[in-house]
Amino acid sequence: MPANLTPQYLEAEQRYKQATQPDEKLAALQEMMSLIPKHKGTEKLQAEIKRKIAQQRKETQKKGKAAKRHDPSNIPREGAGRIVLVGPPNAGKSALLAALTNAQPEVAPWEFTTRLPEQGMVPWEDIQFQLIDIPAISRQYMEYWVMNLVRSADLLFLVVDHAKPGTLEDIEEVDAILREQKIFMRPVAGELPRGGVVIPTFLIVNKMDLPDAEENADVVAEFFGDQYELHRVSTLNGLNLESLKTRVFEVMSIVRVYSKMPGKPPENERPYVLDKGQTVEDLCRKVHNDFVDNLKFARIWSKHAYDGQRVTREYVLEDGDIVELHR
Repeated sequence: MPANLTPQYLEAEQRYKQATQPDEKLAALQEMMSLIPKHKGTEKLQAEIKRKIAQQRKETQKKGKAAKRHDPSNIPREGAGRIVLVGPPNAGKSALLAALTNAQPEVAPWEFTTRLPEQGMVPWEDIQFQLIDIPAISRQYMEYWVMNLVRSADLLFLVVDHAKPGTLEDIEEVDAILREQKIFMRPVAGELPRGGVVIPTFLIVNKMDLPDAEENADVVAEFFGDQYELHRVSTLNGLNLESLKTRVFEVMSIVRVYSKMPGKPPENERPYVLDKGQTVEDLCRKVHNDFVDNLKFARIWSKHAYDGQRVTREYVLEDGDIVELHR
């Protein structure tokens, strides 16, 4: 019996033959299966198409899982906020990561040492911030996934070496490259472009232990001090690293809230982290969904209220508040 294949089927078959991507091939095969005449003369062809569809689905899923598994930017968020280190080659980003966290990245005096993201946790009082080092931002060479991590940041550290010739130009180049990707390290004049994002940025002048450091840093401050919050640090002797961490907490616009069971002391070592302006109801969502629907009231121990003050779910929480939830 002749197959009597339709022109529409033959067009789908041609698309399958020309397809180069797994998802394109799978779509064409599925269309062929839907268009093929269903009779005894096409049974073998139907079986062949079904076999190819099953094989193509396996290959598509396998490649999809492999791509997801090997995407270096696919790093889960941890801690109270994410900081990403950006900067030109050989600025000391890896050394800063090592100084602020327990990470042990490769640190070398040549360019492009960092090829994959390195991360660590920055401790500050009773919370931690996630710090991620990425390859240099440069027109010479830049990994394809770098911008994904930059966009994911709550705060950027733009790290520069004051003693390196061309530091001022390096800062301008990093800014220009990020702007091309609609990533802005400071507020823009007028309307933000579609898809654009503004990420608060600290300009980190590194290696302040070197000779002429203050004079060189003054030059950087003269040109960029009105555009970025500037921090002078040394990873060698720890200069200003503690104050830097405190500023991170302040800029993140978050508060730490401590829970308390009725009749028991507060859990001072495990704060809940909320955004500034969030309420008791927002805390309930973090503690347990059951509290959202069944909360009757809360009691607050705070410098802004008397001990044990009874408040509603709309009460705006402050850093250091202790909250006792009642159902």
